[in-house]
Amino acid sequence: MSTDTCPPPRPYDYDGPVGWQTAAACAGLPPKAVFSKKVKEAAPVLRACARCPVRRDCERIVAPADNWFDGVCGGRLYRSGRPVEIPAHLLPAALTALPALPTTRAPRGGSLA
Repeated sequence: MSTDTCPPPRPYDYDGPVGWQTAAACAGLPPKAVFSKKVKEAAPVLRACARCPVRRDCERIVAPADNWFDGVCGGRLYRSGRPVEIPAHLLPAALTALPALPTTRAPRGGSLA
């Protein structure tokens, strides 16, 4: 399968073992693209996120800022749990309006308090 095309969204099935993951628009895309740190490699996944029915669940469950995540989650690209600035002209229109995320998080092994 080409990384330039996205599989159609699947019906959302909370009762399945990985319900939200099977419904994700990126489910059929290569892991190399999903977990890429590079904007160009992640572009097909970001396009899939623009029409994903579980984008909010993905971000809530994966919690990229809490676990030093690398890759695409909830329509954003992350490196070490921090959102990466992506020029608006490279993002699908549906993702340019996403609210900014806080970039403050606890250091490894510590807390902010």
